[in-house]
Amino acid sequence: MKSFASRCLVLIAAALLLTACQQAPQVAAPPTDELVSAFRQLDHSLSEGQLEAAERQLAALQQRADGDTRLEQYQRQLAEAYLLRGQQALQSGDLDRATKALSQARSLMPEAPALTTGLDGAIAHARDAELDAADRAHSAAEQAAARAEAARQEQARQLRQAAASQAAAIQASQLPDTPKTPGQPQARVIDPSAASSLVPLPMLDRQDNEALRSLLDQVAEDVVAFRCAVRVEVRQAKDFQWVAALLNVRIKRLDPSFSPQLTQVIKPAQTPRLLLSPAHRQ
Repeated sequence: MKSFASRCLVLIAAALLLTACQQAPQVAAPPTDELVSAFRQLDHSLSEGQLEAAERQLAALQQRADGDTRLEQYQRQLAEAYLLRGQQALQSGDLDRATKALSQARSLMPEAPALTTGLDGAIAHARDAELDAADRAHSAAEQAAARAEAARQEQARQLRQAAASQAAAIQASQLPDTPKTPGQPQARVIDPSAASSLVPLPMLDRQDNEALRSLLDQVAEDVVAFRCAVRVEVRQAKDFQWVAALLNVRIKRLDPSFSPQLTQVIKPAQTPRLLLSPAHRQ
């Protein structure tokens, strides 16, 4: 009787144990649906060119799924998309946007500098070209202003000279007539008996245009009177153009039919000067 009761107790205990095992809570599997959805959203942002949104989504995934092998692939794709944006901005001339895109690509792939080398060099070249263009524009503006000022000063000088000539003519008309005697013209700056005469132009180095014009007034008188050939020895070509222009204006004013012979000699280390050679007289 006792043996039967013992067997019943064992069976009842086994049944209770089996029921408890069947009712034990199951361990929940990690939720994967949210990660799948997040990666799909990241794919969509990349395909639509929404790079800022993709960058935020990637940062969130890196915190939630650290160690996921897909993250590195998406990080590289995003860096390449920023590089493409930078190249497009560079082609359209938007250097600031291109530089910003390059910076974002570098921050995503700091261990792969070669990835950004091409765009980095292209942006640097474009910056240099932009600076060169700005320098050329500034230089052109300065030269235009200098030419305008030189023209203004020349016009003022000619007006003063015309007023002085008119005053001299009025004064001469009030003097009694005196008989004129033919003779040799009076030289101003040259020695007519010499084969050639040197006329220094130190004021050209000092950019003293007033003194230069005053001297060239006298030179022009000698060039016309003695039919001089003129050799202009200057430090650079633009100085020759300036001197030649001023001298030609004065010669034409004295004798419109005379075409002077002007030659250029560049001597950077020498003080500017003129070499005047009178024509041989019979």
